[in-house]
Parts: sequence; C-alpha cells; structure tokens
Amino acid sequence: MELKEVFPNVFRIDKRLATLNLVSGQKVYDEELIEIKGREYRTWNPYRSKLAAAIINGLKEMHIRPGSKVLYLGAATGTTPSHVSDIIGEEGEVFCVEFSERNMRELIQVCEKRSNMLPFLSDARMTENYSQDVGTVDVLYQDVSARDQADILIHNAESLKKGGFAYVAIKSQSISSSEKPSVVFKEFLDKISQHFEILQEVKIEPFDLGHLFVALRKR
Repeated sequence: MELKEVFPNVFRIDKRLATLNLVSGQKVYDEELIEIKGREYRTWNPYRSKLAAAIINGLKEMHIRPGSKVLYLGAATGTTPSHVSDIIGEEGEVFCVEFSERNMRELIQVCEKRSNMLPFLSDARMTENYSQDVGTVDVLYQDVSARDQADILIHNAESLKKGGFAYVAIKSQSISSSEKPSVVFKEFLDKISQHFEILQEVKIEPFDLGHLFVALRKR
C-alpha cells in the first residue's frame, strides 16, 4: 500500500483518504481500519463527509491541525467531527454543536470514546448556550441546514480568533429552493465578505450536490 501524507494527520492510502486513528481499534461508522507499520488509519468516506470531499476535490490549505481548537456547528452523529478529532490529536479540542436530540444520542457515544470531543445540544443561533465553555477557537467549521446560514456563521465568528479560519458547506436548497445555486452562493459570500476573506471555493460534486465548500479567514 502506498501511504502519503496530504495534510498533518490526513493521508492517502492508495486512492483512499484516511486519518490517523486517535482511538485504536475503534470505528465510528462503516469506515475501514488499516494498519501500516504499526500505526492505524481510518478510511474517510467523501460521500459521508463534505470536508473529505473538499480535500479530494482540491482544497489547497487545511488549517485544522494537531493541537487546533475547533468549533464545529452541525456535528450530526459525529462522522466528520471524529475525523477532525483524529487530526487535532490529544492536544486539540473539537466543540460539537448539534440541534437534533436524536443525532446527539449517537454523537455522545462517539464523544465518550474521544476525550478531545465535547458535545453541546444547542441551536447554533444560541451561542450563549456554549460560547463561554468554548472560549476562543482557531477554526470554525459549519455544516448546518438553515436559511440563515450566513447569519449563523457571522454570529459564531465572535468565538473565532482574528485571522482564524472558517470552513463552510453552503447548502443552496436550505437557503432557497427557488433560486439557482450559483445565485445563492454569491449572495452568501457577499453577505459574509465584510467579516471574512474568501480564500477558496471548492465544488464537491459528485460526492454532494447543491453545495459549495468555502475556506475563509476572519478579517
């Protein structure tokens, strides 16, 4: 097997993406565990993770790194957050905000096995529920289904350090089902442009349709 490091703790094993497993022997979803030279890796499915899809489709820089503090909005059942957990390692922290109680039950099970993942059951609009515990973070990651995705991002950016990075999966259908996705994406980026510098836009088809993945830096 050919092993190549793409970003810190993110690898390509032959043609598959993978992260260095923080919790040896433990799966989170249906990923495969692969051992190479005494180290265990978890395959990272781009059809299950927009961040993985963006990396495969050409994300140039990834500022989620070992030791990073990450605020993750829309953590769902913990698939992508668990790979973030692998990347940031034991010295990092990922604060997982999720609104659905059903998803939260599964997310908590993932967090119980990973000491660097902390779950918060909350609407991402209600930052007062978690901002004090979170403090200041290096990276803000957003994957939420809401018409006001831009406002949620701007509001939560108060927890992001100046010059910190944000990664957002813009969901066109959640914002407007009548507008063309290209129009929705432009309006979103125009709205946040006073708060963020747009570093890169990545289309993530065929892994996810109707989404634009963007990398941002806080002004």
